[in-house]
Amino acid sequence: MLRGGLFARLARLCLSRSVQRFALRVLLGLVGTLLTLFWVLPTTAIADEAMHYDQLTFPPLPEVQLPDYTRFELENGLVAYLVEDHELPLVSGSATIRTGDRLEPANQTGLASVLGDVMRTGGSEEHPGDRLNQLLEQRAASIETSIDTTMGRASFSSLTSDLDTVFSLFAEVIRQPAVPQDRIDWLKNQWRGSIARRNDDPNSIASREFSKLIYGEASPYARTVEYATLANIDRASLMQFHDQYFVPENIILGIVGDFDTAEMRDRIEQAFEDWQSGEEATTTPDLPEVMQANAGGIFLVDQPQLTQSFIQMGHLGGQLDDPDFTALSVLNEIMNGFGGRLMNEVRSRQGLAYVVYGYWSAQFDYPGIFVGGGQTRSDATVDFISSFLGEIERVRQEPIGEEELARAKESALNSFIFNFQTPGQTLSRLINYEYYGYPEDFIFQYQRELEETTAQEILEAAQQHIQPDRLVTLIVGNVAAMQPALSELQPNAEITPVDITIPQA
Repeated sequence: MLRGGLFARLARLCLSRSVQRFALRVLLGLVGTLLTLFWVLPTTAIADEAMHYDQLTFPPLPEVQLPDYTRFELENGLVAYLVEDHELPLVSGSATIRTGDRLEPANQTGLASVLGDVMRTGGSEEHPGDRLNQLLEQRAASIETSIDTTMGRASFSSLTSDLDTVFSLFAEVIRQPAVPQDRIDWLKNQWRGSIARRNDDPNSIASREFSKLIYGEASPYARTVEYATLANIDRASLMQFHDQYFVPENIILGIVGDFDTAEMRDRIEQAFEDWQSGEEATTTPDLPEVMQANAGGIFLVDQPQLTQSFIQMGHLGGQLDDPDFTALSVLNEIMNGFGGRLMNEVRSRQGLAYVVYGYWSAQFDYPGIFVGGGQTRSDATVDFISSFLGEIERVRQEPIGEEELARAKESALNSFIFNFQTPGQTLSRLINYEYYGYPEDFIFQYQRELEETTAQEILEAAQQHIQPDRLVTLIVGNVAAMQPALSELQPNAEITPVDITIPQA
């Protein structure tokens, strides 16, 4: 009936008959929903008179509930979480791997990122990249891999009917990646292009160089991939890194979807139970030490072609398990967003900013950064920084009012609760807590503390954790167009130039 129509053409893009039938059912359901809305909404709009926004009422926020999950551990140390969800004939899963680019050798910066990409694009020993792509495309499935600063990730999604095949491929990619030389060469070439262009975006310059000023250029939380470090990356070093960290003791699986728990457990055992770590495995890596590299100061990246200044200011921050983290989370809501102090004062009232923000950004297992800043006209640079510092000082000196506190707490609770809309989102949080060694009920601890936070607690947290004398200020902009000059900020302070020249190979 739909042959030759738009929906039929869309359906034919799917390569298997089962996927075609599923896609057609979804499309026909959408048509029915749209037709219903078309006929119902106009009459509803006519019948109900529009209400002013302050007359609107909303139901209470839903409670955060843990999904009904099963957790088990294989004899080789691999941990698995399973959550059944039969709403759709789909299954998705991920492996969280205890690794990260902070563990790669400094002279091979970029190694973990290259490995994270080539594990997927290069395929497995049994199914090379092109063949793996073909098998997944035929089933409308996916497998992805990556490595970021603190962890590695491998994920899959599949129709229930294709689960056995896709999960087997997923296990192959984790355990026996092919890591072919041609894909390594291609990825390294992509990285070289990225290095060559990294100074094109002033916002990226500000973020990159600010991290170096806080953590130090040699810190794994700030160092950058260079031509020289890329040259040191070869297949042997990639395989060594894989064998060192991609071991069962370092892996937490999380799988959600349309499956039977007992059958899924058998599937996991069949794919991973015989996997044993080699002698080179590292299961409790030593994390790099973190200290603030610069205790204050003003730094400048002079870019004469710019008409705006890109500004970042801040100092070393803390972790999510800090006793004041909840109060600082509410403080973030007070300072940011529409209705926040920075937006109201610096942007709206004074007209000094295109973008303005100030966040206490904590991390799970290493100190994050308190960072603020934004973008402004070149000639407003000093006024912008002074106004930002004024708002920082005000939040450290004056308790916030009850109305402002209520708005900020409500905003923080809303943001928090909507992180748990699906079983998969909640399961991901549980896995993160286990990965970083946090208690399982951290979700509920944070929610309880958020509801009980007082204005006095926020004031004390701001006084303790926001330290103006340690603020590092970085400006990327046209110094000649800054009026008044940067020296007006601290008359006796030295303005330190930052060299962003890209080292040659």
